[in-house]
Amino acid sequence: MKTCLVYRDRLLPASEHAFMRRQYMAFSQLRPYWVGCHRDNPPADMATTLRILGEGRVLGGLRRLAFKQLGWGAGRAVADLAPVVVHAQFGRGGALALPIAQQLGLPLVVTFHGGDAFKDKHYANRFPPPVFQRRWQSLLDYSAMFVCVSDGVRDRLLERGVPAHKLEVLNIGTEDVAPARGPFDRLVFAGRFVEKKGLPVLLDALRILAGQGLTPPVVLAGDGPMRAAMEQYAAGLEHVCFAGWLSAGQLRQQLEHAVVLVVPSVRATGGDREGLPSVAAEAMMYGVPVVASSEAGLETTLLDGGGLVVPAGDAQALAQALAHVLQAGVRTGMGQAARMVAREQLRASVQSARLEQRLLSVL
Repeated sequence: MKTCLVYRDRLLPASEHAFMRRQYMAFSQLRPYWVGCHRDNPPADMATTLRILGEGRVLGGLRRLAFKQLGWGAGRAVADLAPVVVHAQFGRGGALALPIAQQLGLPLVVTFHGGDAFKDKHYANRFPPPVFQRRWQSLLDYSAMFVCVSDGVRDRLLERGVPAHKLEVLNIGTEDVAPARGPFDRLVFAGRFVEKKGLPVLLDALRILAGQGLTPPVVLAGDGPMRAAMEQYAAGLEHVCFAGWLSAGQLRQQLEHAVVLVVPSVRATGGDREGLPSVAAEAMMYGVPVVASSEAGLETTLLDGGGLVVPAGDAQALAQALAHVLQAGVRTGMGQAARMVAREQLRASVQSARLEQRLLSVL
């Protein structure tokens, strides 16, 4: 098999173990080989297909610095792998992988996930300019393709000056699993506790529901810089549980009993917003309806009856949507629709095979 060099600077944060690796699960003609500059808890079974640049060498840190800032030795560091294409994860990863592709004369494909397209700070002029800013124009010129995880990401990259013919929308898929069995008794949120996730809006909506006598258990799964503030903001909402970061298996246990997954995303200060939340795709495959905001990257066409989209930042509208799904019998129809959409559009095996074909098309 030919080698596809997969560049991810940090290999591999626990939160990315599932959705990152699913992108390559159906590859049959290309063999993914992971390359990055920092070891960050990779799964044990990645050991034979992973290389940390400069690791274990004298002056390894200086080598990494020279590679990241100047591109020195980029091609030489991986030439023995004989790759035929480079696939970089995230926009900054594309900028870092650019010298590898250039020095080896390989096509470069970059997947943009959300913040790397939406955050204004990545594209604002700064001094001294960071690597991404310095290489952005070269990345536009050299890259063969930019894969976008949602239509919203594609639209934003168009505004950033990426030529339309280089843009491809390819949703990240999720595993095809059996539908949740219930009993369905809780609302679930899962994500990092950061501004764009919209947690204050969700807590405001829960207060509105409590005022109407609706207090189902609510599980907030995740962690992050806003957690302490959100725990204070949730004072008095005794039915809300801050579950902390959950493993993939633990999150699945919560989805097994979810009436609905809530994705109350907002556009953060600085322009950051969602690309396509992988947990939403996973929930839909389980047959869990999704109530999302208009900034969640889940357009109405993607949900297609498997959930509801409400205006971002509107707690009243979010409360109304949640109250609707909590009505007897509503969840059943929505859950069936969510699963149907997920199996048709978001199966990981199908999306992975499509990604491989995109990569092969640029050889």
